Amino acid sequence: MALPHLTDEQVRDMSREEKDRWWLKNVFRGDMPQLTLRSAVTGFLLGGVLSATNLYVGAKTGWTLGVGVTSVILSFVIFRAMARSGFVKDLTILENNAVQSIATAAGYMTGPLISGLMAYMFIENRALPWFQIMVWNILASILGVLVAFPMKRRFINDEQQPFPEGRAAGVVMDSLYPSAPRGGTDHMVNNLPVERSDVAGDDEGARAGIFKAKALAAAAAIGAIVQMLLTVGWMSLLQIKVLGTSKSQETIWHLTERLDKWYYDYAVKAQAWVPRVQGVTVEQLGVTVGIELAMFGAGGLMGLRLTNSLMIGMALNYLLIAPLMIASGEILPKNYAAIVQADGSFDLSKAIFGQRHIMNSWSLWWGVSMMVTASLAGLLAKPKVIVSAFTGLFRRGNNHNDCLRQIEFPMWITLVGVPVMVGVTVLMNWLWFGVNPWLGFLSIPLIVLLTLIAANATALTSITPTGALSKITQFTFGAMNPTHAGTNLITAGMTTEVASNASNLLMDIKPGYMLGAKPRQQAWGHVIGIFAGAIASTPLFFILFLSDWTPETGQTLRDAATQKYDMIGAVQWAAIAEVIRGMGSGSGETIQVVDGIRKYWGVLPVSAAIAMAFGALAAIVFEALKVFTRGKFPLSAVGIGLGVVLGPESTIMMWMGALVFSFLEMINRSRVGSFGHRLWVDGREAVCAGVIAGWALFGVGDGVILAFVEVPKTEAQVAQIEKQAIEDAKAAEATVIGQPAPVPALAPAPKP
Repeated sequence: MALPHLTDEQVRDMSREEKDRWWLKNVFRGDMPQLTLRSAVTGFLLGGVLSATNLYVGAKTGWTLGVGVTSVILSFVIFRAMARSGFVKDLTILENNAVQSIATAAGYMTGPLISGLMAYMFIENRALPWFQIMVWNILASILGVLVAFPMKRRFINDEQQPFPEGRAAGVVMDSLYPSAPRGGTDHMVNNLPVERSDVAGDDEGARAGIFKAKALAAAAAIGAIVQMLLTVGWMSLLQIKVLGTSKSQETIWHLTERLDKWYYDYAVKAQAWVPRVQGVTVEQLGVTVGIELAMFGAGGLMGLRLTNSLMIGMALNYLLIAPLMIASGEILPKNYAAIVQADGSFDLSKAIFGQRHIMNSWSLWWGVSMMVTASLAGLLAKPKVIVSAFTGLFRRGNNHNDCLRQIEFPMWITLVGVPVMVGVTVLMNWLWFGVNPWLGFLSIPLIVLLTLIAANATALTSITPTGALSKITQFTFGAMNPTHAGTNLITAGMTTEVASNASNLLMDIKPGYMLGAKPRQQAWGHVIGIFAGAIASTPLFFILFLSDWTPETGQTLRDAATQKYDMIGAVQWAAIAEVIRGMGSGSGETIQVVDGIRKYWGVLPVSAAIAMAFGALAAIVFEALKVFTRGKFPLSAVGIGLGVVLGPESTIMMWMGALVFSFLEMINRSRVGSFGHRLWVDGREAVCAGVIAGWALFGVGDGVILAFVEVPKTEAQVAQIEKQAIEDAKAAEATVIGQPAPVPALAPAPKP
């Protein structure tokens, strides 16, 4: 059924009150079940699972995935299957919408854990208590919800902004529930929409939805199986605990994640040719090929245009610039102190570099420069986005004629809640992070202003530019208190959390508005999702990233967290905080020499600063070309910068994923109605999301197994355990032999 909507002329000419009355008459579905117990529980559980996948993917790539459409399809399939089995009734279309509101809110709760809060832990080299992480995340997110609602009636009711991702979720739900009662007060009895009799229950829309759900499940199964075959945790559980075919992790069989490892092993044995650049092996430069299906699926979602830019950034940095910097002495090996000679030289054949070391010590700077500059330039290149964010925000209407006041979010809650939450968060940031309360209060107006801009950008594009906007806060308050990293990191983290939650709440409400839901109930659903995401992601944060941290050996928290994950977001934030702190330290000269390398404030290599300037200039040129060509310029400055800071292994898999999915879509595009068209064209998003979800969930499961399931790591440990068991058995036997024989119990006398 086509969703009722206003024409562009009606949006332009009708007053907001007229639009609200039109919505009541044509769209509103009254008291149809929406935020019920089962939709809340389903959304809570799905949100927890999807937040786990976002935590995994975010740690790998630095960004999070939209989970709205995925949660819509999953909840539809789960309840449709149970309804056909006679267990429960099917979800209503508005209950499904409540599920996606909750699940989406939960999915975005991982942002600070892979950016601001993690960067703070990098700088301080200490783990924050779990309750501080959870409480901070929840309170900052609720502040975002309170800030969002004054914007809702302007962006959604009045201007009818598109919110593309939210609109897509609404269209999918409408196709999945073709027999849902028609909305509008003219089609209600006792404030409930009348059931329709003119549409069959299982039409083409529902069948298409079920097909996508099956495709998603099959793709998830493939991702999960491959992940399980690769990981030590799952294979240890299977082969040691279940099958008993191995005794230690040392002897278990599992697939090798590195696809090129066999050649390097062969080259060592056969003294074969190994690819080198400037005398450094490609492997030492970090350019390797591995199996990473989450990145493969992410590339399928991104497309070739962006992944081509990723590949260009990766090749430019790791195969050209980094080797030149190594040759010129600007990048030193990790083991420099162990191999350096008296004259400062070292044997290159003994040097150990690696992708993370190259990125953290030099390449990070110009990559971040391109990403931040391009994001800000892209925002400033659209002045209408900024200007329109403020136009009409405080336009007053006639409250006495407000026909939606009984279902809209009460404005008094925002008026009371925002000051209260501001006071609580400022106090929290002072007590836990040492942020000066005056600076904390001063940061709030800037955070709200940037949130307004972020929400407007999300309304137009579904892209929330929290990365670029948070840097404004970080630099602004870092300049006010440069020596205290918490001031810039925590205020920037607040910007990210408030802006993302406000923007994502509005995007969640968009499909509800399209389908006739009560916005007040969606707001409560979003809050439920906030708690679901915080409860699920906080313990997983410690399990995945900090369970192997051994500070007693001198290992830093940063080294432990980045051992398996790139942590791109946190690394960027920490790097900027270190530069700000170095600028304000006031210790010694501006340029200091460290291990023969000239560095600003002893942190930023002078050569890297020059590269930053060129990167920023290139980003401005690229953004200008994008504007002049009306978006047809084929390269992305953000993509090139991301290719620099993202591991080559992930970049290559993303590009391969984009190539494969684009090819399959191309050859099936004209075969409308065929299985290939339904799978690779209509179902491309579902397949990609399934691969990512299956891989990520079993990756999370592997981390949980390694953290909580005890198995011997080496054969030496097995021998020690067996020896101890024999000694314990002998001791137990000796104890039994040394005791007097037990007296047998007397049999009861027979009854007469």
